[in-house]
Amino acid sequence: QVQLVESAGGLVQPGGSLSLSCAASGISFSIFSNSRMGWYRQAPGKQRELVAYITSGGSTTYADSVKGRFTISRDNTKNQIYLQMNSLRPEDTAVYFCNMVKGPYDYWGQGTQVTVSS
Repeated sequence: QVQLVESAGGLVQPGGSLSLSCAASGISFSIFSNSRMGWYRQAPGKQRELVAYITSGGSTTYADSVKGRFTISRDNTKNQIYLQMNSLRPEDTAVYFCNMVKGPYDYWGQGTQVTVSS
């Protein structure tokens, strides 16, 4: 059974930084390394939206709202992805979800709360 587990989020002041990780279990290195991995977020009262994703080849795509501030990366040897978030803003407050897509399969983590507030 595939499981995606995000690291704990937290409360950060505006302008601060936070790093998230997502560990995939129940999946082989081969399948993980050939999956597209991503981060999404959902703010209260809003739809879930893409934050960033990284392909099996290492190409990255970011939402316009986070370009230049967030960085997604992956370590296939550990079956993990990461999201480094810098220059955080109050509007970045949301539940952040890890996502894995491989062919017809689409897996989600439980989400982790990130709150940006003074």
